[in-house]
Amino acid sequence: MDVYEAVASRRAVRGFTDTEVPREALHRVLSAAARAPSGANLQPWRSYVLTGAPLAALKDRVARRLATGDAGDRREYQMYPAELASPYRERRSAAAEQRYAALGIARDDLPARQRAVAANWDCFGAPAALFCYLDRDMAPTQWADVGMYLQTVMLLLRAEGLHSCPQVAWSVYHRSVAESVSPPEDLLLFCGVSIGYEDTGIGHARIGRAPLDETVTFLDGDGAG
Repeated sequence: MDVYEAVASRRAVRGFTDTEVPREALHRVLSAAARAPSGANLQPWRSYVLTGAPLAALKDRVARRLATGDAGDRREYQMYPAELASPYRERRSAAAEQRYAALGIARDDLPARQRAVAANWDCFGAPAALFCYLDRDMAPTQWADVGMYLQTVMLLLRAEGLHSCPQVAWSVYHRSVAESVSPPEDLLLFCGVSIGYEDTGIGHARIGRAPLDETVTFLDGDGAG
């Protein structure tokens, strides 16, 4: 699989089979992903990979919290601006509508939407999950480094025939994750990444992207823009 194919085929998969992910594949991916760029070679990421009984225990722990109506932990960072401006607001709304439509969930079916959200904390059935932390004292530049690391991981997973779903939703229950992985107190959970083989029987929407001229400006010598 070449890099263009990996980029084109990568998407947030929200339905996995229970087929075990080979440990050797995860080792290859994470060893290679260590080459992701990071300013001053800080490599600010710290990842924990859960499979088998440890992952099952985490899923069960969060499921029990959800069953009691527990809304989650105090947020340690803001996921989105409180007031999204245009065009970001419209893009987020359109993506949500496409996703729920693919699942056959009506706009006014709040219980079904809540169940779809709750599936995050079952890793959408995935048999492996990576939880990515970084030091609380890191600056925005290091957060960008972590994003480049995670993108590298997800593209390499495609090369292994695997799919993934990055989930900042896991930060909502960061205490439960911490109970499973016991990170040092100076680390903050950025996100989880569900990993596995796609369940092709589950509907999905291929979310489009903005036209290139909305996000890129070319400046050249003849004065064209």
